[in-house]
Amino acid sequence: MAEMRIAEARDGGVLTLTLDYPARRNALAMPLREALHDILEAAQSDQAIRAIVLTGAGGVFCSGGDISGMNVTESLGGLDRMRRTHRIIRLMVAGRVPIVAAVEGWCVGAGLSIACACDTVVAAEDAKFMAGFGKVGLMADLGLPFTLPARIGNGRARQMFLYGTQLDAAAAERIGLVDQIVPKGGALDAATEKARFLAAQAPLPIALTKRILAEGLERALEDERQFQTACFLSEDHAEGKAAFLAKREPDFGPR
Repeated sequence: MAEMRIAEARDGGVLTLTLDYPARRNALAMPLREALHDILEAAQSDQAIRAIVLTGAGGVFCSGGDISGMNVTESLGGLDRMRRTHRIIRLMVAGRVPIVAAVEGWCVGAGLSIACACDTVVAAEDAKFMAGFGKVGLMADLGLPFTLPARIGNGRARQMFLYGTQLDAAAAERIGLVDQIVPKGGALDAATEKARFLAAQAPLPIALTKRILAEGLERALEDERQFQTACFLSEDHAEGKAAFLAKREPDFGPR
C-alpha cells in the first residue's frame, strides 16, 4: 500500500491536520478517512482544541476519492462504506469545533466535499474546484448535496453537479464557494490566522451555531447513503471506474 497519513500539529488551541498521500494527490482512500474520523472524534472531547485547520501536502488539497479502492460489490458493503464516511461529515459540519480549510491546488470530488464541510474556506489563487463525480458514474457524496447548495445556492450547485464545471479560485469566491483568496503558498498561514481568531472566541455560541446550521443534515446523509449505494452497484460506475483507470473517456451509452 502506498504511504498515506494525516500529519497533526498543535499550536495553542489550534490543531492543524494535513492530508498526505502523495501517490494519489491526497485522495481520500478509506484508511485516510478512518484516520481523519479518529482524529476529529478525539478533538471533539479535547476541550483544549478550539479550532482546526485542514489542508493537504504537496501543493494539493485533495484530488477526490481513491478510485482504485472503490470495490463495492454488494448493497451492504456500499451502505457500510457510506456509514463510515458519514461519521466524518457529522463531526465536521455539526461538531463543536470550527474548521478552516486551507486549499492549494486541486480540490476535487471528495476533496470539494470535505472543504465544503468546513466552516471557512481559504484558497490560494491557483486553487481549482470541481465536483466531477459523474465522470465515474457516481453522485456527489460526503454531504456535498447538503453543504454545497448551502454555500452557493441550489441553482449554482446544480450546474456544478450536472456539468462537472471546473472553477478557479476567483470564480469560486464570486459565488461564495471560497471565503478568502490569498497568493499561492499562503493558504495555510491565512487559514491558521482565522483559526486562531476562532480559538479565542467563546466556544459555546460557535458550537450551537454550527448545530443550528446543520439542521437537515441527517436526512440528506441518509438519502445519500441509499442513492450512492445504488450508484456503486450500477453499470455506469463500473464503466466510469474502468475508463478512469484506463485514462480514457467513459461510454455511458445504452447497453
